[in-house]
Amino acid sequence: MSEPVHPLDALRLPLWGSRLIEASAGTGKTWTMAALYLRLVLGHGEPGSAWREPLAPARILVMTFTRAATQELRERIRARLEQACACFRGELEPAADDVLLRQLLAEAGDAEAREHAAWRLALAAGSMDEAAVFTIDAWCQRMLREHAFDSASLFDEQLLPDDTELRQRALRDVWRREVYPLRGEELAGLLRLWPDFAAFEASVGARVGRRAATGLGREGEQAGGLGPAWRGVDTRRREALRELREAWRGQLGSMRAWIEARCAGDSPFHARMVSVERLAPWFDALERWAGADDGEAVELEDKAWQRLCAQGLLEALKKGRQVELPEGFEQLTELRDRLRALPRADAELTERACAAVELRLFELKSQARSFGFTDLQLRLAQALDGPAGAGLRDRIREQYPVALLDEFQDTSALQYRLFDSLYRVAGNDPGIALLLIGDPKQSIYAFRGADIESYIRARRATAGRHYALDTNYRSTQALVQAVNRLFEQAEEQLPDGAFGYRRGQDDPLPFVPVRARGRDQTLCAAGGELPALWVEYDTELRASTEALGDFAQACAERVVALLGDARCGLRDAAGLERLRPRDIAVLVRTGEQAQLVRAELGRRRVASVYLSERESVFASAEARDLLRWLRAVAEPRDAVLARAGFANASFGLELWEL
Repeated sequence: MSEPVHPLDALRLPLWGSRLIEASAGTGKTWTMAALYLRLVLGHGEPGSAWREPLAPARILVMTFTRAATQELRERIRARLEQACACFRGELEPAADDVLLRQLLAEAGDAEAREHAAWRLALAAGSMDEAAVFTIDAWCQRMLREHAFDSASLFDEQLLPDDTELRQRALRDVWRREVYPLRGEELAGLLRLWPDFAAFEASVGARVGRRAATGLGREGEQAGGLGPAWRGVDTRRREALRELREAWRGQLGSMRAWIEARCAGDSPFHARMVSVERLAPWFDALERWAGADDGEAVELEDKAWQRLCAQGLLEALKKGRQVELPEGFEQLTELRDRLRALPRADAELTERACAAVELRLFELKSQARSFGFTDLQLRLAQALDGPAGAGLRDRIREQYPVALLDEFQDTSALQYRLFDSLYRVAGNDPGIALLLIGDPKQSIYAFRGADIESYIRARRATAGRHYALDTNYRSTQALVQAVNRLFEQAEEQLPDGAFGYRRGQDDPLPFVPVRARGRDQTLCAAGGELPALWVEYDTELRASTEALGDFAQACAERVVALLGDARCGLRDAAGLERLRPRDIAVLVRTGEQAQLVRAELGRRRVASVYLSERESVFASAEARDLLRWLRAVAEPRDAVLARAGFANASFGLELWEL
């Protein structure tokens, strides 16, 4: 059963132990974090819900995903503290809908208590520049520096923002060390996996970065020995295949004869699904494999395995017909699974090569007295697990007894291991407060090491202490209700739940619906209010390129129709606000699809802007022109650079165009 989720009351949430807070988009996550911060500074709460003492900002650890987010969060908290300070001093009246601040004032006590609270708030607001609001890397770096003896960190080490050069060197060192000395079958086997260094770099190099983000690597892994490792995998694979061949060599012929006998007369099977001609190539492949002395596993497409197995044959029976299948067909599914589970040289050797590269990279960084950003997390985690770990843990917990982890759905396995080691998530220790704040629906950074399984582990470790921000303040009621209904249907009808993680009664990621108290506006057109969510689909089967072109046209036509409708716009009590091009966003999966939509919009004289994380501003023509100017200014005596600066395309633009 999924654990119950309690609506979060920022005024009464217990500020001790470990708690998981689900904050869907638009539900006021930043406002809530600032409210909890306010309570911690004031020491507010009833017995059993308050922290044991008022805290200064330097002792409240706030962690978020990016440097921009830390700055925004710092300023939002500062503004909230200053607002509360003014209210406690009587200089400002809380807003009518600011229930939290009004309640804090009501519970503050007499004038002297309010003045004392205002002093605390002013002191906290004034010290926000030194507040403990960090990204994970910045915080780890700070901990390693401040606790250098406990973490065994060297004082003269250098942080490398980019360790690409050392990573390349480690890859080349491992390739030379492991591949160059090989001969014969071992060399041939490795070259089938990685024909050259470029293939090795592409396969292993990217995985080294991902493994570092998850904390895998040097610990407990044997690096190197790729040649002997290939030999071991190859031997185990050959032995497993030999046993399977011997088991099936005499059985396939009788299975084939049984099928042929059934299909010879009045076949009980539909001819389009089971016939001698249709099944012959599949049996030929199986018999060639079973009769060979050596070689790889049989290659059959999925539909062949599905049709030849017992369930597939029974599904092919004509209505009212029955057959008693020989035993072999029942076992074909097991054969397929065993073939797919054979030892694989590519998987095992890639893991071993990654471990070797990581070990060499660690050696190179140690020699250069340098480290990278991911090393910060790993080294702090290792220090907490090391001989001085208990003392280091106590000192950090004393330094930061309360921690709020924002964007927790994007936590990597290594980061969760780090905070679990510090704060013991499952222990629900009243001596600390750990608030994990995130939204599993927005876990999109797996390519950076984000691991939704870490969120699931934390959810299980905080069983009974799950809270949710249950009101959306950003979207209309119609949109929120439509999205709720969409996910609730998936939750009810799909066996694995809306997110595919439910197993029987256990659902570690249930969908949590939210209410709406956001915009009062509705999107209307000439025909009345438009639905908050609608789906258009095309049932015609055709080439993907043709379909994408048609979809782009349909999308552009829909946009033009909305913009061309004089009565289309956002309506509220004040009247109608016409829909503008900037109010519309078109989401696509690829840059190619974006260009198709832009082209169709352009043909209809609708301007659009393409926004993508993958496109760099430095690749633009404007950036190249700017670079020519900067070079000319930096070297004013260089006539070639000066001519290039004067000759570029941007030089002739009017000021308003620039």
